[in-house]
Amino acid sequence: MSVSAPITVVIPTRDAEDALPAAATALLPAVIGGIVGRLIVSDAGSRDGTLRIARALGAEIVTGPAGRGAQIARGVAAAGEGWVLILHADTILEGDWMAAVAAHVRGAGPGGEDRAGWFALRFRAEGAAPRIVAGWANLRARWAGLPYGDQGLLVHSSLLARAGGVPQLPLMEDVALARALRGRLVRLRGTASTDARRYVEGGWTRRGARNLWTLTRYLAGADPARLAKRYERR
Repeated sequence: MSVSAPITVVIPTRDAEDALPAAATALLPAVIGGIVGRLIVSDAGSRDGTLRIARALGAEIVTGPAGRGAQIARGVAAAGEGWVLILHADTILEGDWMAAVAAHVRGAGPGGEDRAGWFALRFRAEGAAPRIVAGWANLRARWAGLPYGDQGLLVHSSLLARAGGVPQLPLMEDVALARALRGRLVRLRGTASTDARRYVEGGWTRRGARNLWTLTRYLAGADPARLAKRYERR
């Protein structure tokens, strides 16, 4: 299943010591199989054990100011040329994702280097609400071409460069990048399983509505910096 040019995984972090080990553990079979060659952790001032864990995992570490867009951009820059898989620290890849990624990178997937891939979303929680929210996210990704960052993104550096690179926004960088890649995004087999803590604490309906309202305001032209400040206050 190995590929000729192993991919680099980029994970932005900030106080992610609880999440990072599980995300990295899920990648180990791909490292053994020759699919993943490097792990880059792009940190923004973690004050917990994130960097210690990253070093223990053998990750390359880049640091800089907070802001997920800027963090991802720094990690991608450190990765250099080739395939990059961008993941959030609380996302665990499950299912047949390794075969899908290997096929895509080898060109057996649709479009090869001219296509970027995302995964179906699943929340690590039980009940109808997690299924409904994840189902909506997957429909949005498929029909509107707007996968969020917690669905992962497999992209070649050449396509990313043609799309203008990773937008260095404090919020909605994933939506901005998806819009830049519109028409070149495909769903990959496998599942991006993400932590549901924020929804559990904030309420599934309330947080879902909040996210939809934030997306609507961004698409209508609102300043991402102002949206980010309001988002953090809430």
